[in-house]
Amino acid sequence: MFVVRSLIKMSSPNPLAMLEQRTAEADMLIEYLKEHVELLKENATIQANLRKEKKLLAENAKLQQDIDELKKQLLEKERKRGVLNVSMPSVEGGFECSSSSAPPKPAAPAPSATSAAAAVQSSPQSGDNKMKPEKKEKKPQPTAGQEGVKVDVSRLDLRVGRIVMAEKHPDADSLYVEQVDVGEPSPRTVVSGLVKHVPLEQMQNRMAVLLCNLKPAKMRGVTSQAMVMCASSPDKVEILDPPDGAIPGDKITFQGFPGEPDKELNPKKKVWEQIQPDLRTDGECVATYKGSVFEVAGKGVCRAQTLSNSGIK
Repeated sequence: MFVVRSLIKMSSPNPLAMLEQRTAEADMLIEYLKEHVELLKENATIQANLRKEKKLLAENAKLQQDIDELKKQLLEKERKRGVLNVSMPSVEGGFECSSSSAPPKPAAPAPSATSAAAAVQSSPQSGDNKMKPEKKEKKPQPTAGQEGVKVDVSRLDLRVGRIVMAEKHPDADSLYVEQVDVGEPSPRTVVSGLVKHVPLEQMQNRMAVLLCNLKPAKMRGVTSQAMVMCASSPDKVEILDPPDGAIPGDKITFQGFPGEPDKELNPKKKVWEQIQPDLRTDGECVATYKGSVFEVAGKGVCRAQTLSNSGIK
């Protein structure tokens, strides 16, 4: 019996060696699994980055389309307002300005050698033989009259217009919002405080006189691009009527006051405020400026319906 056990013991493998071999195999398997996991992580990261990049590219393309659409809408709105050149954002984040900068002033010519020598000869010599600087003659500043600046009715861009449509202002009970044809490609939006004086039905599709070069201004959230000219008294307001046969865009002229109107009246110069007190209707309800009538050449004069000897504004 002892002999049989010894033979079994001698024929069986060494348990320690087998354990070490399995441990080594397990370590190799763990390393392999670690490397495989790392590869899987890298692949997952790459795929996630690719998906994110595709998503960002799609979002960027959509944003670019939105920006282009907003630019088109802005350009269309500015064109309707009569603005020809619009500043748009450039790629670098600045602005492309359509207005040109003022040309640089030419540098003053350097004094010639002859004039310098003449100055030296005419200057009195001091004890230390130093030349005194030549005094410059002060030039008188030009006055407004010398510059040709004038403030009269020729500075106003007054035109015949047709109120195509009028409605009440959504946020102001006393204001109308009108679309007015003044001879331009698109109607102008005009806000007028006439609700208490002119019924809404009388505002539709009617002729009027418009002041078109006031600076656009917001009135309760709506930008007004012109002003309807009216004769007014403390109790009544009447829209001025152009002569029969006048069409939108016809200019209002004044005998004795030639000249081209300002492109836009500068509010700081108070041009309108200086001219307005001399705008009145005469005894026959004809609109005048210092006695000169509001006239559409070859078609007649502008007038109020009943208000005579009244102010115009």
